[in-house]
Amino acid sequence: MKSATCSLDFIPTTFLKEVFNTVGPSILSIINSSLAEGVVPSAFKHAVVQPLLKKPNLDPTDFNNFRPISKLPFLSKVLEKVVSTQLLSFMTENNLFEKFQSGFRACHSTETALLKVTNDLLLAADRGEGTILILLDLSAAFDTVDHTILTDRLRHWVGLKDTALSWFYSYLLERTFAVTIGNYSSSTSNITCGVPQGSVLGPILFSIYMLPLGQIIERHNVSFHCYADDTQIYLPLRPEDPRSLAAVRNCLSDINCWMAQNFLQLNNSKSEIIVFNPPNTTHISKSSLGPLFTNVQPTARNLGVTFDCNLTFESHIKTVVRSSFFHLRTISKIKTILTQRDLEKIIHALIFSRLDYCNSLFSGITNKSLSRLQLVQNAAARLLTGCNRRHHITPILASLHWLPVRSRIDFKILLITFKARTGLAPSYITELLTPYEPARSLRSSGGSLPVVPKSRLKTKGDRAFSVRAPRLWNDLPEEIRLADSLNSFKSLLKTYFYRLAFM
Repeated sequence: MKSATCSLDFIPTTFLKEVFNTVGPSILSIINSSLAEGVVPSAFKHAVVQPLLKKPNLDPTDFNNFRPISKLPFLSKVLEKVVSTQLLSFMTENNLFEKFQSGFRACHSTETALLKVTNDLLLAADRGEGTILILLDLSAAFDTVDHTILTDRLRHWVGLKDTALSWFYSYLLERTFAVTIGNYSSSTSNITCGVPQGSVLGPILFSIYMLPLGQIIERHNVSFHCYADDTQIYLPLRPEDPRSLAAVRNCLSDINCWMAQNFLQLNNSKSEIIVFNPPNTTHISKSSLGPLFTNVQPTARNLGVTFDCNLTFESHIKTVVRSSFFHLRTISKIKTILTQRDLEKIIHALIFSRLDYCNSLFSGITNKSLSRLQLVQNAAARLLTGCNRRHHITPILASLHWLPVRSRIDFKILLITFKARTGLAPSYITELLTPYEPARSLRSSGGSLPVVPKSRLKTKGDRAFSVRAPRLWNDLPEEIRLADSLNSFKSLLKTYFYRLAFM
């Protein structure tokens, strides 16, 4: 665990870890007593809240510009970590999680969530259908969770009872907090609702609180995906069939009703709608959307990636390129005081984190967009090595063992494919890949090959993960496909792409 220390800790966390061999048995006794008796010590339920400005340039006199940072005692986080490990294991074994909830779960991420949604959008475009995507945003969702309803979810939806349920009831009951600014502290106040911010269990409890929402959306045959409190629903629309749009409206109405009953509220000002009308698909006019028209946007930011109505990701790539070159100019100003190793770390942290974030979505984008991303990598390589623009970039990238942008995209797709085939990816990603089973015994039998689905439009269907991934996978040498571990697969795959790119 991170060695974070707050004013509630009697000794620094780093010192506690150093003497853990001595105090460990006492900590173990506290944790076991809490779990056996179903009671959380009151000292573990008090938080110190420190308001911090969301951005340095915001007005400090406006309280809406502050983000409350909740800090809990370190030992309370240790206790929560023990409980969360057991709770997650129990829910995974009994398949209690919402299938399309990717927040705070092992092997799930924003990239897997967006990969599933993008795949569905591209396949709809391949069928000649337009699609509506609605990004729902909740107002202070974690702070308005009702404790009585949450306890009911733990009892009836998760199946907790007796001492385990009593522990969670004690965990939520009589929590307190105080606000501190500098050397000043407010009086203590009670927390009557919400899941504890800054806690280990808070995100998991919120996911449990939202479990019924998935069933409500499924009743309307509308596709959806959730990541924590961010919910997105999408559905192919046919202008000649008014029932498709009615399904979206009825679904939104039921969501609003459920939110009101569970003390949650949609933030209409931040909820966005984007209509995908890719070329060669059935066009959907904004006027046909009725009251939804006012929220329609040409682009929308979805889990850190900017979607546009043609699924080209040009707006997102433009933002990535602009911010990357800004950081490269800033890094160049301090280059002389950094060691080569530290300079490389900074470039990886600030530049490659942007180039590689959800880059599996970029499969099949235009060469122009790819070249813009490649220019960023080339500039980073020249900054690190000190070479000028006249030097050919390929030997520089080869000396740094940096795969080109196109290879990095294919590398990510194949990595997710390997995880899907070895049980390390979400089930909704694994289901996109169908194993190839020949009708009779062939040389390809048992070769770990997936079926390549057919697509109508090469510009759309071929970009979908369920089409692109099998093609890339089947082109790999058999020794890479049959790698026995993730680390071995990564090593073999990187060598394979390195040879393709530089030899």
